[in-house]
Amino acid sequence: MTTITVNGKEHEVAAAADTPLLYVLRNELQLNGPKFGCGLAQCGACTVHIDGKPARSCSVPVSSVKGRVTTVEGLGTPEKPHPLQAAFVAEQAAQCGYCINGMIMTASAFLAQNPRPSEQQIRAAMDGNLCRCGTHMRILRAVRRAAGGAA
Repeated sequence: MTTITVNGKEHEVAAAADTPLLYVLRNELQLNGPKFGCGLAQCGACTVHIDGKPARSCSVPVSSVKGRVTTVEGLGTPEKPHPLQAAFVAEQAAQCGYCINGMIMTASAFLAQNPRPSEQQIRAAMDGNLCRCGTHMRILRAVRRAAGGAA
């Protein structure tokens, strides 16, 4: 048994030590925000926060998780969304929505460290997240909006 803290709640999970955190989140804890994209930590769809830092959960063994895990479900609620979640809705930044978990989780960790970024800094921070639908411009506008910049 491994104990992990996810979205402020402690969970005992029965997964093998080398099981990717993503599988535990989705299969054992029924958190469907993080997505399986590439399985190689290259696309960003599985991004979560571990102690506030973005991590690709598809490549993190559950046994190595020592800090607090936050998923997109833990950022806000439907009644009170996180400002970034609200900005993504306002900018209609999702098309298929598959990448949005990773985009929001990456952007929220970035904005926590750099609340007033330049356009170039936003682009650099989001560069490792892939979107096959091509809503990159809306995503960038949403991040700018959440940072207090002009949409």
